[in-house]
Amino acid sequence: MTPQPSDTPDAPHPSSGARVLAVANQKGGVGKTTTVASLGAALAQRGRHVLLVDLDPQASLTFSLGIDPEELDVSVREVLLGEKEASDAIVVTDEAVHLLPSTIELAEAEETLATRTGREQRLRVALEPVAGDYDWIIIDCPPSLGVLTAAALTAASDLLIPLQCETLAHRGVGQLLDTVHDVRTFTNPTLRILGVLPTAYDGRTKHARAVLEAITSSYGLAVVEPAIPRTVRFAEAPAYGQSILRTAASHRGAQAYRDVADTLLAS
Repeated sequence: MTPQPSDTPDAPHPSSGARVLAVANQKGGVGKTTTVASLGAALAQRGRHVLLVDLDPQASLTFSLGIDPEELDVSVREVLLGEKEASDAIVVTDEAVHLLPSTIELAEAEETLATRTGREQRLRVALEPVAGDYDWIIIDCPPSLGVLTAAALTAASDLLIPLQCETLAHRGVGQLLDTVHDVRTFTNPTLRILGVLPTAYDGRTKHARAVLEAITSSYGLAVVEPAIPRTVRFAEAPAYGQSILRTAASHRGAQAYRDVADTLLAS
Protein backbone atom coordinates (compact mmCIF):
# COMPACT_ATOMS: atom_id res chain seq x y z
CA MET A 1 0.00 0.00 0.00
CA THR A 2 1.41 3.39 -1.02
CA PRO A 3 0.07 6.07 1.30
CA GLN A 4 -1.28 9.38 0.11
CA PRO A 5 -1.02 12.26 2.56
CA SER A 6 -4.35 13.87 3.32
CA ASP A 7 -4.58 17.65 3.29
CA THR A 8 -7.30 17.41 5.92
CA PRO A 9 -8.94 14.31 7.37
CA ASP A 10 -12.23 13.54 5.68
CA ALA A 11 -15.50 14.21 7.48
CA PRO A 12 -14.04 16.18 10.41
CA HIS A 13 -15.75 15.65 13.73
CA PRO A 14 -17.26 18.82 15.12
CA SER A 15 -15.89 18.33 18.64
CA SER A 16 -13.47 20.89 19.98
CA GLY A 17 -10.77 18.38 20.77
CA ALA A 18 -9.83 14.74 21.02
CA ARG A 19 -9.23 12.56 23.99
CA VAL A 20 -5.50 11.79 23.79
CA LEU A 21 -4.37 8.38 25.03
CA ALA A 22 -0.70 7.51 25.45
CA VAL A 23 0.07 3.78 25.44
CA ALA A 24 3.41 3.44 27.20
CA ASN A 25 5.74 0.97 28.87
CA GLN A 26 9.49 1.24 28.47
CA LYS A 27 9.77 -2.55 28.38
CA GLY A 28 9.65 -3.84 24.83
CA GLY A 29 7.47 -6.67 23.61
CA VAL A 30 4.53 -6.01 25.93
CA GLY A 31 1.97 -5.35 23.21
CA LYS A 32 2.01 -1.55 22.93
CA THR A 33 1.79 -1.48 19.14
CA THR A 34 -0.79 -4.26 19.01
CA THR A 35 -2.85 -2.40 21.60
CA VAL A 36 -2.72 0.90 19.70
CA ALA A 37 -3.62 -0.67 16.35
CA SER A 38 -6.38 -2.85 17.80
CA LEU A 39 -7.95 -0.17 19.98
CA GLY A 40 -7.84 2.27 17.09
CA ALA A 41 -9.65 -0.18 14.84
CA ALA A 42 -12.16 -1.04 17.56
CA LEU A 43 -12.97 2.61 18.24
CA ALA A 44 -13.36 3.24 14.51
CA GLN A 45 -15.81 0.34 14.34
CA ARG A 46 -17.73 2.08 17.10
CA GLY A 47 -18.06 5.12 14.83
CA ARG A 48 -15.33 7.23 16.40
CA HIS A 49 -12.87 9.34 14.42
CA VAL A 50 -9.42 8.07 15.36
CA LEU A 51 -5.85 9.28 14.78
CA LEU A 52 -2.97 6.97 15.70
CA VAL A 53 0.49 8.45 16.28
CA ASP A 54 3.57 6.29 15.76
CA LEU A 55 6.17 7.78 18.08
CA ASP A 56 8.57 4.82 17.87
CA PRO A 57 11.60 5.07 15.53
CA GLN A 58 11.16 1.36 14.80
CA ALA A 59 7.94 2.36 12.99
CA SER A 60 6.24 -0.91 13.93
CA LEU A 61 2.78 0.66 14.07
CA THR A 62 3.28 2.23 10.65
CA PHE A 63 4.31 -1.09 9.14
CA SER A 64 1.57 -2.97 10.97
CA LEU A 65 -1.07 -0.78 9.35
CA GLY A 66 0.14 -1.46 5.83
CA ILE A 67 2.32 1.61 5.36
CA ASP A 68 5.90 1.19 4.13
CA PRO A 69 8.03 3.64 6.16
CA GLU A 70 10.63 3.76 3.39
CA GLU A 71 8.06 5.18 0.96
CA LEU A 72 7.17 8.14 3.18
CA ASP A 73 8.31 11.64 2.32
CA VAL A 74 6.82 13.21 5.45
CA SER A 75 6.48 11.64 8.88
CA VAL A 76 6.20 12.53 12.55
CA ARG A 77 9.91 13.42 12.47
CA GLU A 78 9.34 16.50 10.34
CA VAL A 79 6.30 17.43 12.41
CA LEU A 80 8.20 17.35 15.71
CA LEU A 81 11.06 19.36 14.26
CA GLY A 82 8.62 22.03 13.07
CA GLU A 83 9.35 21.46 9.39
CA LYS A 84 5.83 20.27 8.50
CA GLU A 85 2.31 20.45 9.90
CA ALA A 86 0.68 17.29 11.23
CA SER A 87 -1.91 17.49 8.45
CA ASP A 88 0.93 17.23 5.89
CA ALA A 89 1.97 13.84 7.27
CA ILE A 90 -1.33 12.14 8.18
CA VAL A 91 -2.29 9.15 6.01
CA VAL A 92 -5.48 7.11 5.88
CA THR A 93 -5.26 3.37 6.53
CA ASP A 94 -7.42 0.52 5.27
CA GLU A 95 -9.25 0.31 8.62
CA ALA A 96 -10.69 3.83 8.57
CA VAL A 97 -8.20 5.14 11.11
CA HIS A 98 -5.79 7.93 10.32
CA LEU A 99 -2.09 7.62 11.07
CA LEU A 100 0.72 10.05 11.80
CA PRO A 101 3.48 7.66 10.70
CA SER A 102 7.08 7.17 11.77
CA THR A 103 10.38 6.30 10.11
CA ILE A 104 13.81 5.27 11.38
CA GLU A 105 14.92 8.91 11.01
CA LEU A 106 12.93 9.68 14.15
CA ALA A 107 15.81 8.24 16.19
CA GLU A 108 18.12 10.96 14.94
CA ALA A 109 15.43 13.55 15.48
CA GLU A 110 15.11 12.50 19.12
CA GLU A 111 18.75 13.41 19.66
CA THR A 112 18.14 16.78 18.03
CA LEU A 113 15.03 17.40 20.10
CA ALA A 114 16.99 16.81 23.29
CA THR A 115 18.71 20.15 22.71
CA ARG A 116 15.62 22.08 21.59
CA THR A 117 13.56 24.43 23.72
CA GLY A 118 10.11 23.11 24.57
CA ARG A 119 10.96 19.57 23.52
CA GLU A 120 8.34 17.98 25.79
CA GLN A 121 5.63 20.29 24.41
CA ARG A 122 6.27 19.77 20.71
CA LEU A 123 3.90 16.88 20.13
CA ARG A 124 1.09 18.58 22.04
CA VAL A 125 1.53 21.77 20.04
CA ALA A 126 1.76 19.86 16.76
CA LEU A 127 -1.48 17.97 17.42
CA GLU A 128 -3.52 21.00 18.45
CA PRO A 129 -4.48 22.06 14.87
CA VAL A 130 -5.91 18.61 14.05
CA ALA A 131 -7.28 17.59 17.46
CA GLY A 132 -10.74 18.92 16.65
CA ASP A 133 -11.02 16.49 13.73
CA TYR A 134 -10.88 13.43 16.00
CA ASP A 135 -12.62 11.85 18.95
CA TRP A 136 -9.52 9.87 19.94
CA ILE A 137 -5.79 10.29 19.38
CA ILE A 138 -3.78 7.26 20.49
CA ILE A 139 0.01 7.45 20.77
CA ASP A 140 2.28 4.43 20.43
CA CYS A 141 5.28 5.27 22.62
CA PRO A 142 8.81 3.90 22.12
CA PRO A 143 10.27 1.31 24.53
CA SER A 144 12.20 3.94 26.48
CA LEU A 145 11.65 6.79 28.94
CA GLY A 146 13.35 9.46 26.84
CA VAL A 147 12.26 12.66 25.13
CA LEU A 148 9.65 11.04 22.90
CA THR A 149 7.84 9.30 25.75
CA ALA A 150 7.92 12.50 27.81
CA ALA A 151 6.42 14.35 24.84
CA ALA A 152 3.67 11.76 24.50
CA LEU A 153 2.79 11.95 28.20
CA THR A 154 2.79 15.74 28.02
CA ALA A 155 0.36 15.66 25.09
CA ALA A 156 -1.93 13.02 26.60
CA SER A 157 -5.04 13.31 28.71
CA ASP A 158 -4.81 9.63 29.68
CA LEU A 159 -2.20 6.88 30.02
CA LEU A 160 -2.72 3.16 29.47
CA ILE A 161 0.05 0.74 30.49
CA PRO A 162 0.13 -2.60 28.61
CA LEU A 163 1.67 -5.20 30.88
CA GLN A 164 2.82 -8.76 30.47
CA CYS A 165 2.48 -10.39 33.86
CA GLU A 166 6.04 -11.51 34.50
CA THR A 167 8.56 -10.71 37.22
CA LEU A 168 10.47 -7.93 35.41
CA ALA A 169 7.23 -6.05 34.77
CA HIS A 170 7.16 -4.94 38.41
CA ARG A 171 10.39 -2.98 38.09
CA GLY A 172 9.35 -1.44 34.78
CA VAL A 173 6.06 -0.11 36.11
CA GLY A 174 7.83 1.63 38.97
CA GLN A 175 10.22 3.37 36.59
CA LEU A 176 7.38 4.50 34.36
CA LEU A 177 5.46 5.90 37.30
CA ASP A 178 8.52 7.92 38.31
CA THR A 179 8.44 9.49 34.85
CA VAL A 180 4.70 10.11 35.15
CA HIS A 181 5.33 11.90 38.45
CA ASP A 182 7.86 14.20 36.76
CA VAL A 183 5.52 14.89 33.86
CA ARG A 184 2.68 15.76 36.22
CA THR A 185 5.01 18.05 38.16
CA PHE A 186 6.50 19.96 35.24
CA THR A 187 4.51 19.62 32.01
CA ASN A 188 1.08 17.97 32.39
CA PRO A 189 -0.51 18.10 35.85
CA THR A 190 -3.82 16.66 34.64
CA LEU A 191 -2.45 13.41 33.16
CA ARG A 192 -4.67 10.54 34.27
CA ILE A 193 -3.55 6.90 34.55
CA LEU A 194 -6.35 4.63 33.38
CA GLY A 195 -4.50 1.58 34.65
CA VAL A 196 -2.65 -1.49 33.44
CA LEU A 197 -3.91 -3.66 30.59
CA PRO A 198 -2.77 -7.29 30.97
CA THR A 199 -1.53 -8.58 27.61
CA ALA A 200 -0.56 -12.11 26.50
CA TYR A 201 -2.40 -13.08 29.65
CA ASP A 202 -3.01 -16.60 30.85
CA GLY A 203 -5.12 -16.43 33.97
CA ARG A 204 -4.66 -20.16 34.54
CA THR A 205 -1.08 -19.62 35.78
CA LYS A 206 -0.50 -18.66 39.38
CA HIS A 207 2.55 -16.58 38.38
CA ALA A 208 0.59 -14.30 36.05
CA ARG A 209 -2.11 -13.73 38.65
CA ALA A 210 0.45 -13.11 41.40
CA VAL A 211 2.42 -10.55 39.37
CA LEU A 212 -0.74 -8.66 38.42
CA GLU A 213 -1.92 -8.61 42.04
CA ALA A 214 1.49 -7.43 43.25
CA ILE A 215 1.65 -4.57 40.76
CA THR A 216 -1.88 -3.34 41.38
CA SER A 217 -1.48 -3.51 45.17
CA SER A 218 2.01 -1.97 45.21
CA TYR A 219 1.16 0.99 42.98
CA GLY A 220 -2.57 1.36 43.46
CA LEU A 221 -3.27 0.93 39.75
CA ALA A 222 -6.57 -0.18 38.30
CA VAL A 223 -6.74 -3.17 35.97
CA VAL A 224 -8.36 -2.37 32.63
CA GLU A 225 -10.48 -5.34 31.61
CA PRO A 226 -10.79 -7.70 29.94
CA ALA A 227 -7.24 -9.02 29.88
CA ILE A 228 -5.87 -9.64 26.39
CA PRO A 229 -5.29 -13.36 25.81
CA ARG A 230 -2.08 -14.86 24.47
CA THR A 231 -2.49 -15.88 20.82
CA VAL A 232 -0.34 -16.15 17.70
CA ARG A 233 -3.01 -14.23 15.79
CA PHE A 234 -1.57 -10.96 17.09
CA ALA A 235 1.84 -11.77 15.60
CA GLU A 236 0.28 -12.76 12.27
CA ALA A 237 -1.77 -9.61 11.73
CA PRO A 238 1.08 -7.16 10.83
CA ALA A 239 2.04 -9.33 7.86
CA TYR A 240 -1.30 -8.35 6.31
CA GLY A 241 -0.94 -4.67 7.20
CA GLN A 242 -4.08 -4.86 9.33
CA SER A 243 -5.14 -5.32 12.94
CA ILE A 244 -6.54 -8.54 14.36
CA LEU A 245 -9.98 -6.97 14.06
CA ARG A 246 -9.66 -7.43 10.30
CA THR A 247 -7.52 -10.57 10.05
CA ALA A 248 -9.37 -12.59 12.69
CA ALA A 249 -12.49 -10.59 13.47
CA SER A 250 -14.27 -13.32 15.44
CA HIS A 251 -11.24 -14.38 17.48
CA ARG A 252 -11.42 -13.88 21.24
CA GLY A 253 -8.37 -11.58 21.05
CA ALA A 254 -10.21 -9.26 18.67
CA GLN A 255 -13.29 -9.32 20.88
CA ALA A 256 -11.17 -8.52 23.93
CA TYR A 257 -9.96 -5.30 22.30
CA ARG A 258 -13.52 -4.39 21.34
CA ASP A 259 -14.48 -4.85 24.97
CA VAL A 260 -11.53 -2.70 26.14
CA ALA A 261 -12.59 -0.01 23.66
CA ASP A 262 -16.08 -0.07 25.18
CA THR A 263 -14.51 0.23 28.64
CA LEU A 264 -12.57 3.31 27.50
CA LEU A 265 -15.66 4.86 25.96
CA ALA A 266 -17.47 4.43 29.25
CA SER A 267 -14.66 5.91 31.35
